[in-house]
Amino acid sequence: MKKLFTLIAFFAVCLGAKAEWVEDYKIDYSTYQGFPFYVMGYVPEWVDGVMTDLGGNYTYATVEGAEQTSDVIVTTQAGVEYYRLASEGTWHQYFIADGIPTEIDGKYTIKAMVKASEPVTMNVNMGWGWGSGEQASASVTVGTEWAEVEWEYSGIGGSSCNLVAQPNTAAQIEWKWLTVSHNQKEQRPVEWIEQLTNGDAETPWADPDTRFNDTENNYKICAWGKEKGVNMNDDGGWDPFPATIEAEPDGNHVFVVHANDATSEGDASAWDNQFWIQSPKSWKAGTQIKLHFRYKASKTVTTDTQIHKQNPSDYLHYEAVGSVTFTPEWQEFDRTFTFSDAMGGGWSIAFNLNPNEKSATDFYFDDLSWKIMKLEEGYFVAGCNPNEGLEYDFDNAVQFEYSDADGLYTATIGEKDAYVSQIMISTVRGNDAAFKSSTLKPSGAIHNDPGEWLDYTEASLAKLNLPGAGIWKIYLDDVYTAMAFEMIEGDDIEPIEINPNPTEIIVDAIERDDLADDNDQIREEEGGTGQTWDNQFWIVANRTLEKGETTVIEFDYISSIEAKTTTQCHSTPGNYLHWGAIGDVNFSTVQNHFSTTFTVPSEANGMQSIAFNMAEIKEACQYTIWNVVWRLEDGTQSLIDQEGARNFYVKIGAGTDPYCYGGEDAITSISKEKNTSSVAYNLAGQRVTKDYKGIVIKNGKKTLVK
Repeated sequence: MKKLFTLIAFFAVCLGAKAEWVEDYKIDYSTYQGFPFYVMGYVPEWVDGVMTDLGGNYTYATVEGAEQTSDVIVTTQAGVEYYRLASEGTWHQYFIADGIPTEIDGKYTIKAMVKASEPVTMNVNMGWGWGSGEQASASVTVGTEWAEVEWEYSGIGGSSCNLVAQPNTAAQIEWKWLTVSHNQKEQRPVEWIEQLTNGDAETPWADPDTRFNDTENNYKICAWGKEKGVNMNDDGGWDPFPATIEAEPDGNHVFVVHANDATSEGDASAWDNQFWIQSPKSWKAGTQIKLHFRYKASKTVTTDTQIHKQNPSDYLHYEAVGSVTFTPEWQEFDRTFTFSDAMGGGWSIAFNLNPNEKSATDFYFDDLSWKIMKLEEGYFVAGCNPNEGLEYDFDNAVQFEYSDADGLYTATIGEKDAYVSQIMISTVRGNDAAFKSSTLKPSGAIHNDPGEWLDYTEASLAKLNLPGAGIWKIYLDDVYTAMAFEMIEGDDIEPIEINPNPTEIIVDAIERDDLADDNDQIREEEGGTGQTWDNQFWIVANRTLEKGETTVIEFDYISSIEAKTTTQCHSTPGNYLHWGAIGDVNFSTVQNHFSTTFTVPSEANGMQSIAFNMAEIKEACQYTIWNVVWRLEDGTQSLIDQEGARNFYVKIGAGTDPYCYGGEDAITSISKEKNTSSVAYNLAGQRVTKDYKGIVIKNGKKTLVK
């Protein structure tokens, strides 16, 4: 029995604690009577307690100042009224969740109880911002019966996310509830350090006359308030002041903002009255914060939060910890969140007290707590090898050692039986999210050359692909912010000879119908149903690409008339992922050469093809493209065959399907055959493992392994 117990203990130590599902967010739509999120031109309606998308048959305009009226008025949860107006379009979008707490590089599973009037496949984005690379996309299929639908996202880059559904259908879609969860492994124990003093409001301010713009002292005030018409300035406005401290009947002291009527015009009224939780210092992007406070108000009110700089009212970023709903009863707020890139340099969390409720309201705060994680500081490196199934172990990341003689930090990563092919270098160790948020990124492709120094900068989630799997020594010069790499042992990958594919692809694009007047891409007179993607061309890679992979695309091109094409990221041809790829390509009757470096954005994670929209112009046009190159930036792999036309697809006319220019030898037709030999090689002739993804050669035959 003792031996059995010892064996169990051994496995517990080696395998670690079992990961468990953690529910991060849940919304039950039946508890609402109107749309609870920001309106994006479309407003789902409530039918028998179910959030109902009535399809693209309608559009919506606020009653106040609307140019058109309607017999049907839809009211949001915040009480804003919208006219329901007829529409001929089908594409529309709306929030299905907001304020989801997330971690950098997190992987999340979404579950929703949903059904549709007919089978629907739609795009749903998980976003942490609105710029390029700040959303992850998923294709979600919904059936005609109530069912729990599940989908996933990975590589999340922010601490607070939303979900936006983008149907392109007139079908009715109904939503009952939604949850967001992740599978979390046990983290090493960490210590949290309190950053605020007087968060309990029991100590009077040492200097209640401290000015908000006094950078020598304002950080000593942990709670600031602003009340409309109070603390007037010379410009006719009013400034923040150290929050009022008042005693409750039981003798407990709290911070109070006696918000007056919000009467400023437009959006400005939202911040007529404000409250700030001020940090004693600014925080760089990637810093993880644990926030706690108690709160109530004289009536039920929903507020917005923002990140501000050192001076309260000095705005930095539009979102902090999401919306907070106050009630007359005390509530407790607890949230662990990470400062995103856009939040970097922020000092305080601002509460805009009047985004919806404009009448006078008293707001109460107590037990303010702003904690940060105690982490080891220095330089640390962790490695993995995706082809061999070796995952990152951030808890045991290797620390760089400093040599006085060389004036350099060095670290060696990888072992004899555990070669690494990808690494992350961080300035902290002690928590996975913190490690990934505080990484260093070199300025270019890494080579096996200790004499080649690359400048580096701080960046969140910088995964560095090495030119080979092995044991690597890394040199880091913190004075000149440069790093170099040397393989001590392993299988080095050298650049290969990559020749342009000489295949001449001719696309005889037909005339496009005029764009309809309700289309946001209108350039012609009214009428018609034409779209910019009625004629298309695709370059299809031999494997899927991960976000962050940097590639080079080149080709020669000419056209029968002057024409512009836009480009998009697709998975397989026709399956859209993201609007941005290699930018616009301007064709003319003179031969040109195109060359650009393209890094896969997070929204296009898993992409395999670049789509050229060849109906941007109305006229028929013959496009010719040849000498195509699509390779990794470091030159170690060609992403397309260097001869033949199987990597090129074309679509001519609306409603048609893409077809391979190379005929039957198409990417999508390659089968996963079982071969008598397990030995496989990539197109560069290099032997690969069984976990390799992409085109492999087994027994003399090409096979696509997904």
